[in-house]
Amino acid sequence: MIDKAYIYKLASRMAHLEADIANPAVAANQKKFRETVKEHARLRKIIEKADIYFRIQRDLEEQRTLLAAEDADPDLKALAAEEVAGLEKAYPVAEKELLSILLPPDPNDERNVIMEIRGGTGGDEAALFAADLFRMYSRYCDERRWKISIIDASPSSVGGYKEVVFSITGSNVYSFLKYESGCHRVQRVPVTEGSGRIHTSAATVAVLPEVDEVDDIDIPAADVRIDIFCSSGPGGQGVNTTYSAIRVTHLPSGLVAQSQDERSQHRNKEKAMSVLKARLLDWQQRQEEEKSGNLRRTQIGTGDRSEKIRTYNFPQNRLTDHRINYTIYSLNRVVEGALDDLIAALQDHDTELRIRKEMASLKG
Repeated sequence: MIDKAYIYKLASRMAHLEADIANPAVAANQKKFRETVKEHARLRKIIEKADIYFRIQRDLEEQRTLLAAEDADPDLKALAAEEVAGLEKAYPVAEKELLSILLPPDPNDERNVIMEIRGGTGGDEAALFAADLFRMYSRYCDERRWKISIIDASPSSVGGYKEVVFSITGSNVYSFLKYESGCHRVQRVPVTEGSGRIHTSAATVAVLPEVDEVDDIDIPAADVRIDIFCSSGPGGQGVNTTYSAIRVTHLPSGLVAQSQDERSQHRNKEKAMSVLKARLLDWQQRQEEEKSGNLRRTQIGTGDRSEKIRTYNFPQNRLTDHRINYTIYSLNRVVEGALDDLIAALQDHDTELRIRKEMASLKG
């Protein structure tokens, strides 16, 4: 049961935020003002859901009291019984909706992302699978009207990718793609296989929240080594004959990022630095979560590249996500970008796990 006193505290907090929003001193600080407005909007939604939840709870208690009254009119009791039946169905739905919105939001959910796909075990077939994954995500992004920009790509000799790094910008991108990190396994007959035998290959995916202006990611020039080299990327002959590719090495951590998709050294440096900052942000957040014991990002999976999260079985047209025991037999649609059902299942499962944890803490 959700504590009314807790909701009252949130309502009081919302009133204070409304005063802050009207305060010129707060409005003058863009970062604080933006955070205040965002928190106020979230609390307003919580109060709205709480009103519905407590109203259903109150009505349910009243109708049950009427049913239990020995001297109540039989016709009123019949109506009360109908009301109770409907309210008992609505109550757990309202409770779940309220608990869902009470869950602390992932601060990265509204961010753009940088995604990395690398061919793993399986040689040429793994590189082809990496290209298939890139195409799958590209089509999904097109459906959602998100913009993809390639940062770095290493094509294989058979037409796939040894590695491809790209940014995705749009609305709440990270909230949809954050569960894609890990090892993706494919089972199919490779185009290079003459005997028709099914092979198992793999590609790894990493999804990094992009750094924005509110992050404290400062990289001193002394901590960075910049190398310039001749591009081998997909930018055409002009790129291939120009020393425009940039590799940035962060000396304290050893992290490396590079970009060779642009003809301009300056643009390639900007892209490489954005990847490096995203990797540093991801590393910092993981360190903080390990120290605090926060499992927000690890309840469905670790997000580690080595974790096998999904199998794409082409002969059976089957896709299985091993983290949530989710299997569908429409792989042909998924590889064309139809990821909505799968991603919704991952989001629902994660929310369910977090709600259970929240309810356990409320009971405790």
